[in-house]
Amino acid sequence: MELHQLEYFCTLARIKHFTNASRAIAVSQPALSRSIAKLETELGVQLFDRSEKQLELTAEGRKFLTYVEKGLRQLELGRSLISANSPEKGSIRLSFIQSLGSYFVPQLLCAFREQYPHISISLKQDTPASLGQSLLEGKVDLCLCSAMISAEHVGWIYLCSEELYLTVPKNHPFSAKSQINLQETASEPFIVLESTFTLRLLSDQFFELAGISPDIVFEGADIFSVAGLVKAGLGIALLPKIPALLSSDITFLPISFPVCQRSIGIAWNTTTPLSPSAAIFQRFILNRYTAAC
Repeated sequence: MELHQLEYFCTLARIKHFTNASRAIAVSQPALSRSIAKLETELGVQLFDRSEKQLELTAEGRKFLTYVEKGLRQLELGRSLISANSPEKGSIRLSFIQSLGSYFVPQLLCAFREQYPHISISLKQDTPASLGQSLLEGKVDLCLCSAMISAEHVGWIYLCSEELYLTVPKNHPFSAKSQINLQETASEPFIVLESTFTLRLLSDQFFELAGISPDIVFEGADIFSVAGLVKAGLGIALLPKIPALLSSDITFLPISFPVCQRSIGIAWNTTTPLSPSAAIFQRFILNRYTAAC
């Protein structure tokens, strides 16, 4: 007994006409007749009374129909539940730092959606100070951030590195250089991010390596404000060369010393198993960024 036989039987029981039923299920009438005859042979009973002008179910056929319809409904319910719970039809909650939102995250999601179009993704742009807490409180599944989150029970895996540049106004004397040693900026006014940002912490480390104490004239809350103030000629800054910041009014100078880079990675709560969909996303990212950006 095969599933398609039961489906054919239900269709024929409803339509009560071989020709019309065969059209409804897109099979030939002889094929439908053979399928019903085979089913009757397997059951050892006659399911349809063919003596009348209109096809009718026998008493055994009516009893059998009740169970078949119930069974097919249960099969369909099981199929829909499995489909709904499929990892490739689930959802992911992803947080990320602001500076990755204009290029890194969109590029990543476009590539992921091509491969997994039925997984929905809800996005949360978070402050560096809140990233670890959001993971631990279960508000998000995964987080894309520029440095390892220093919080217990938060895992972090390196994905790639991104170079930081000395960003100066186009009319600044430094703009004519092909590269620069950070020590040369000792007397320059600097615009930096607030102390809670990982990019600020990295910048402070690079200043220390260069042996300088920068003249900080402003602390911004986002890299776009910092870049805007650089463009206005109020100071210089250490920034990643991302598409949203590119402007003819700003020059991005490679730094020869020290090596100025930030690491980008993915973080998650190690005390809670990832959902199947989130695990798919994590594997996708790791496979994509096994090489450097």
